[in-house]
Amino acid sequence: MGKHKKKAKHQHTPNTQQDLRDRKKAAVMGSDTNKSKMMPIILGVVLVAAVAGGYTVYTQLSATTAPTKIAAAPILSPAIAEASLVSYPVSLFDDGKARHFDFRDGDKTIRYFVIKSADGVIRAAFDACDVCWPAGKGYYQEGDVMVCRNCGRKFASHLVNEVQGGCNPAPLKRKVENGMLVIRPDDIRSGAGYFNFKGKA
Repeated sequence: MGKHKKKAKHQHTPNTQQDLRDRKKAAVMGSDTNKSKMMPIILGVVLVAAVAGGYTVYTQLSATTAPTKIAAAPILSPAIAEASLVSYPVSLFDDGKARHFDFRDGDKTIRYFVIKSADGVIRAAFDACDVCWPAGKGYYQEGDVMVCRNCGRKFASHLVNEVQGGCNPAPLKRKVENGMLVIRPDDIRSGAGYFNFKGKA
């Protein structure tokens, strides 16, 4: 019996040492395996963070570089009468729509319109003519023509500023400089007679 017990004890010791070695090896190998399994997850997180960061930068750049919208054309205030120049960005007229403006000079209000005609030229005229001005009705746009509200005659937009007299819109001097349509206040004042309705029925 004694020998049997001793032999059993002798056999059990190596097995225990071997078990310890196996557990250590498994622990080490298991650690490497866990690292290998974690690598795709780590890379995925990094990739998602990079994409999110890039999207944020793109969004910020887009917001910064987005073109600003042009405000609607203003009705000129009395203070404008003292300015050296009246100007508008030419892009305001790119849609080919006629825009009407009021120029107030003291107790007088002078009306004019600006239009970009079909030939690409920006034109300006008083909202009145030599014939129908006493009616004070001016013009409205119908396609590519300006129509007299008083007599109904039509005038092609490309003739504005080109033809004077009769029921044609009275020309208003203007010029384009550095992307701006520029009109001198004195040139606007020259049309004050078309809007002097005192004593008119």
